Amino acid sequence: MINQVTLVGRLTKDPEPRVTPDGKSVLNATIALTRRFRNQQGQFEADFVLCTLWNKAAENTAKYCKKGSVIGIVGRLQTRNYENEQGKRIYVTEVVAESVKFLDGKPAQPQKSTDKIELPF
Repeated sequence: MINQVTLVGRLTKDPEPRVTPDGKSVLNATIALTRRFRNQQGQFEADFVLCTLWNKAAENTAKYCKKGSVIGIVGRLQTRNYENEQGKRIYVTEVVAESVKFLDGKPAQPQKSTDKIELPF
């Protein structure tokens, strides 16, 4: 069986990683994907896909990306469920990332305090 998903889209908010009780980094991110066709009003619509990144992929995405960053994700589709406070069963479908590519170009490196800053005047 094949279960592979490839997405290219923009992060909808700044990434905020967490650490699981056993010490693994995890990041839940929503990726906005623009559809290839226009609706009746001539507008492009978007889909919003929940993605889960683990370990180094989660840490590096949080370190080098921000809201609006373009990223590519290759992963697998996964469904999980849980019971909420009202006792209702909630189902979540998400993409679990196996690899992540940053597509905005090389991330900016923070300046060191010893670097000289040239002013434009």
